Amino acid sequence: MSSVVVNFEFEKETKNSVRYKEVPEEGKAPIVGSIYVQKWFAGSSKNIAISIEKKD
Repeated sequence: MSSVVVNFEFEKETKNSVRYKEVPEEGKAPIVGSIYVQKWFAGSSKNIAISIEKKD
């Protein structure tokens, strides 16, 4: 089992959600790309991090 923390930065705001784009590590391809987070949770956060656990 391995895990990784993926960092995201604010991209744009929609009616009910906020879109964040992944900030990949130097020299690596993006893992997730973009994600949408509901406004009630995201608030005014410009950066978020998500932990992904891969279960083998």
